[in-house]
Amino acid sequence: MQGLAKFIYFKLLGWQIKGNLNFSKDSVKKAIIIAAPHTSWHDFYIGVLLRAAVALKTNFIAKKELFVFPIGWFFRGLGGAPIDRYTKANKVAAIAKLFEGKKEFRLTLAPEGTRKKVEKWRTGFYYIAKAAQVPIIMFTLDFKNKQNYISEPFYPTDDVKADFEYMYRFYEGVIGKEEVYS
Repeated sequence: MQGLAKFIYFKLLGWQIKGNLNFSKDSVKKAIIIAAPHTSWHDFYIGVLLRAAVALKTNFIAKKELFVFPIGWFFRGLGGAPIDRYTKANKVAAIAKLFEGKKEFRLTLAPEGTRKKVEKWRTGFYYIAKAAQVPIIMFTLDFKNKQNYISEPFYPTDDVKADFEYMYRFYEGVIGKEEVYS
């Protein structure tokens, strides 16, 4: 599978991986991975190809409406888990709890919380990382340059404003698919 993913990702689609290429295997067994800008359904297969090309085990959550047969079977096989976006339960605490008792667990989330260009991210991923005491790894979905740039692990501090400014700077100039082809 890795060979096929590499062929599609690098040769057929012409994408590149830049930055922290050691973010997977040994260095970080648990993390929140954020992918931005998330502006298109195309982001999903680029992310799946990226993780297969670097042999990285990751998980993701998505709205429960996506987990109906037959596509739900496919999403679960890729490491997906449904989430009910409309319950009043503390989602941050529930998702942070997913890290407990696991040797390896990397959860990929879109900080925008939607497939649209937004001016301000949601903050859940940040508080999940803090509650689970895991780093955040950022990667770009840069369709203009056809590259995924991967950051070093970043541990959230107690300065939310400074942390978000740092993360926003990482994504400056990155152009999502919908912006490239609109």
